[in-house]
Amino acid sequence: MISLDYSLGIQIINFILLIFILNRLLYKPLLGLIDKRNHKIEASEAECLRLQKTVEQKMAAYEEKLRLAKAAAVEKKNELIRQGADETKAIVDSARADLPAMMEQFHARMEGEILEAKRILTGQSEKLSVEIAEKVLGRRLR
Repeated sequence: MISLDYSLGIQIINFILLIFILNRLLYKPLLGLIDKRNHKIEASEAECLRLQKTVEQKMAAYEEKLRLAKAAAVEKKNELIRQGADETKAIVDSARADLPAMMEQFHARMEGEILEAKRILTGQSEKLSVEIAEKVLGRRLR
């Protein structure tokens, strides 16, 4: 059984004294370290949020520049396509303008070659017919 004598008072004083000593030597320094750590964690989180916002802003600026560069490239491409189409049209129009003159030269040259071929063939056909007649008759005609 527990007796209520002076040893209980000493134990209570001992317990209270131990609480003050432990609080002074153990709990306060440990709580101070925990508070420091919490403050560092909060500062790190704030820094992370600040850096994340900065990264998001830079990414948005980068994407905007990229979008503008793509738009400029597309515009330049379209301009080059338009220039190419205009140059092609000019070349085709020039060729079409030259085509009648070329056709006329071709027809004139062809008619000249046809007349030359007729002249040559006429001369050769006369010669050939004389040779055939000579062979058929078996004597010279001229």
